[in-house]
Amino acid sequence: MLKRTMTRLCLAVLTAGMISALTGCHGREGLSAFEIPEKMDTSGEYEITFWAKNDTNKTQTAIYEQAIADFEELYPNITVNLRLYTDYGKIYNDVITNITTGTTPNVCITYPDHIATYLTGSNLVVPLEELFVDDRYGLGGSEVRFDAPSKEEIIPQFLEECSFGGHYYAVPYMRSTEACYINKTYVEALGYTLPDALTWDFIWEVSEAAMEQDAEGTFLLNGQKVMIPFIYKSTDNMMIQMLKQKGAGYSTEDGELLLFNDTTGELLETIAKHAQSGAFSTFKISSYPANFLNAGQCVFAIDSTAGATWMGTDAPLCDISEDKIVEFETQVMPIPQFDVQNPQMISQGPSVCIFNKEDTQEVLASWLFVQYLLSNDVQIAYAETEGYVPVTTKAQESSAYQDYLSRCGEDNEQYYDIKIKASELLLQNVAHTFVTPVFNGSTSLRDASGQLIENTVKSVRRNETIDDAYFEELYSDMISLHRLDQLAGLRDTASSEKADLGKLPQTSVILLLSLAGAWMMIICFLIVRMVKKKREL
Repeated sequence: MLKRTMTRLCLAVLTAGMISALTGCHGREGLSAFEIPEKMDTSGEYEITFWAKNDTNKTQTAIYEQAIADFEELYPNITVNLRLYTDYGKIYNDVITNITTGTTPNVCITYPDHIATYLTGSNLVVPLEELFVDDRYGLGGSEVRFDAPSKEEIIPQFLEECSFGGHYYAVPYMRSTEACYINKTYVEALGYTLPDALTWDFIWEVSEAAMEQDAEGTFLLNGQKVMIPFIYKSTDNMMIQMLKQKGAGYSTEDGELLLFNDTTGELLETIAKHAQSGAFSTFKISSYPANFLNAGQCVFAIDSTAGATWMGTDAPLCDISEDKIVEFETQVMPIPQFDVQNPQMISQGPSVCIFNKEDTQEVLASWLFVQYLLSNDVQIAYAETEGYVPVTTKAQESSAYQDYLSRCGEDNEQYYDIKIKASELLLQNVAHTFVTPVFNGSTSLRDASGQLIENTVKSVRRNETIDDAYFEELYSDMISLHRLDQLAGLRDTASSEKADLGKLPQTSVILLLSLAGAWMMIICFLIVRMVKKKREL
C-alpha cells in the first residue's frame, strides 16, 4: 500500500515539476505574432542589439559603426548596440543559448540554415513579407527616412534564398560564391594552358603533375620541400557542389536526406586517390589555401570570393611573412565543373533576420535598421572590402559601384584586381548559382557532407583501407555523430501544433530533460528515506 502511494506521489510531483518547467521555459518564448504598428512612436526611446560578423577587418567594423551613426542621426530615438563575432558558428551558438533565456538580439547576421533552427521556437523570428510591402514602413515606404530599395530592387535569386517554411524570414545582406584562385605561372610551367572553363579532370591532372620530385624530395615545380597542388577551404561546399553538378541527391525541400548515395562514394574514392598522392588537401587539415598559394606551395586554391583580398602576390591581406611570398600571375576562375555547358556553383553569404519582441515598436525599429543595411551607402561600402557583391540592383547599377568596378587594378588596396575580378565572377554567374534546401537540421547535414571528405582524407593519411566497408562505416558514423537519423522525427514533432516540446530548441529540451532527471533522483531519494523510516517504526 505504501509502495503504491509513494509511486503515485512520485508521478504527481514529477509531472508537476515538468509542467512547471515547460510552462516557465515556453512562456518566455510564447510571443504573439508580430503586427505592424499603425504609427512609429517617435517619443519613446528604443535600444536594439545588432550581432554581426567580420574577419577582424577594421574596415568592415568601421562601415558598421558608420552605418549605425548615420542611422541614429536619422532616428535619434533609436540606439543600436553592435556586437561583433569572427565566426558565424559562434553567432549561431549564442543565439541558441539566448533563446532559452529570452535574450536574443534584435537583429542578427546569420544563414538561412541557422534560422531554420531558430524557428523551432514559437514566433521567435519575424516573418517579413508583410513588412516588405507596407506602404508606410515597408521597403521604400513613405515613412522611411532614407532612400531604401524596393522589394523589386533586391536580386530575386538572393531574396529567394531567404524564403522557406512559407515565409521570408530574412533579407540578404551580401552575396559571394566560391572561386578557384590559380597560380597561372605554375600551370604554364608544367606545360598546360588554362581552359576557358575549369573541369575536375583538368584540376586533378595538373595537380598530379605538380607532385614530381627529385631524389632529395624537392618538388621540381617550386624548388621547395612543400607542395600541395590543390587545397579546398570549405569541404561541405565541395561535396554539395560536386553532387549538384552530377545531378545526384543531397536533400529535398522537405528535408529528406539523400547525401549517402553511390555518387557520394564515387566522389570520395576519387578524392582519396589524390589525397593518397599528396596532390589534394583541405583547410582543416593543412591550413588556409591562401597561405600555400602565396608561398608558391599550391597551384589551385578554392575559397570564397569574399576571401579574395588574401589571394595573390600583391594581396593586401596576407598571413605569411613578406620573405615567404613568391611572385606569380594569379588567375581567378569559377570552380571546376563536370559539365562545363551546365555550370553549377553555390550562392552563399550572410543574411539578416529580426527576432520578435513583446514591444512591437522595438521590432519596427529593428526593421528600419535592417532596411538601412540595404541602402546604397552601406551595400557599396561593404562590398568594396571583399569579393562580395551588393544584393540590390539599386546598388549594383549605381554610378558609384560601376566606377569601383571600372578601376580594377588601380592599386593593391581598394581596387585590388583579384578582389574586383572575384566580384565580377559572381556578377556574371548569378544565373548559374544555387542554394541548398533549408529545414531544421540542414546545418547538421551540411556539416556531415564536409566531414565525409575530411575523414576520408585523414584516413588515407593514416594508411587505412578505403573500400565499400569503409564507406559503410563512415556513413554510419556521420549519421550518428550529426544525429541525422533523428531529423525526420524532429521535423514531425516541430510541425505538430500540439507538441509544445517540439517547438523548443534542442538546448531547451536538454534543460527540461535534465530537470526531469533531477526531480526523479530527488523523489527516489525521498522514497528510500520514507520507506527506511517506516521500517524503523
